[in-house]
Amino acid sequence: MDVDAYRAVHAEEWARLRTLVRTRSLSGEQADELVVLYQRTATHLSFLRSSQSEPVLVDELSTLLARARARLTGSQYPAWKQFTHFAVRGFPAALWRIRWWTFGAAAFTAVLAVAAGVWVAGDPAAQASVFGSSADIRRLVEEDFSGYYSQYSHASFAGRVWTNNAWVAATCVALGVTGVFVPVALTQNALNVGLQGGLLIANGRGEVFFGLIAPHGLLELTAVFVAAGAGMRLFWAWVAPGARRRADSLAVEGRAMVGVALGLVVVLFVSGVIEGFVTPSPLPTWARIGIGVLAELAFAAYVLLLGRPAARAGETGDVEDRFAGDVAPVRG
Repeated sequence: MDVDAYRAVHAEEWARLRTLVRTRSLSGEQADELVVLYQRTATHLSFLRSSQSEPVLVDELSTLLARARARLTGSQYPAWKQFTHFAVRGFPAALWRIRWWTFGAAAFTAVLAVAAGVWVAGDPAAQASVFGSSADIRRLVEEDFSGYYSQYSHASFAGRVWTNNAWVAATCVALGVTGVFVPVALTQNALNVGLQGGLLIANGRGEVFFGLIAPHGLLELTAVFVAAGAGMRLFWAWVAPGARRRADSLAVEGRAMVGVALGLVVVLFVSGVIEGFVTPSPLPTWARIGIGVLAELAFAAYVLLLGRPAARAGETGDVEDRFAGDVAPVRG
């Protein structure tokens, strides 16, 4: 086969296709022409490949067809736009939608923690049964509790608590569908915080407890409550699916709640940095707690200012329709 002759015969069509691909705005006639030329050029490429012709020409036409195909099927959605949409609309909207579940997790934890703290603070026998001998209690109160925050380097400690808390949050979301894991995890967390807090307060070290817990704990616990709320929302999606089928309801909420888990990785990174660098720092207690309060207020503002309007506009935190797939129509 004479490749040069073949090129001479069809070069004008290929040039026209290249021009249409580069045209910013196509009219109806130009779009139809683009389709026809795309089909013809695809035939030319198939013929050239079957005849094992010049590879340079084959590569040239393959590239041209790829660009034409992209033009026909629509432009790609840049990754940075997807990330921006998730950060500005999807994630905060999902947080706003599960706010009552989050408040419920926080209230449940607070009641248990306070009850456990009051119980252990007012009963020496309870302190001994939970924490051991008086020597063990003294060591925990005077050394171990505060020493926990300084036993590793700042960066190492921040990385440890970040990865651990991110895993806990992801587990709450993933296993929340069972309806059992989240209450159990919240109970364990509440008892751990409440018992240690009650012990330190009973031994005159309440300022140490709050001074070390509050800087990072405000944001960290908020993230845990959000993860718990997301898990319970996922559980409720199949318990009470509404008009949707249970599988569809679980799929829709599952995608949105996985997005919440991913967003919490960033939130917990911030709390991990605070725990690793601010909590054990020599800053005054008021300054360390102030940093924690500012971080918590920033998160609350993020949810309120971005999440509420996005949710009211119909944003749910789910992926775009073109990625979500089709679902059966429902009534009501």
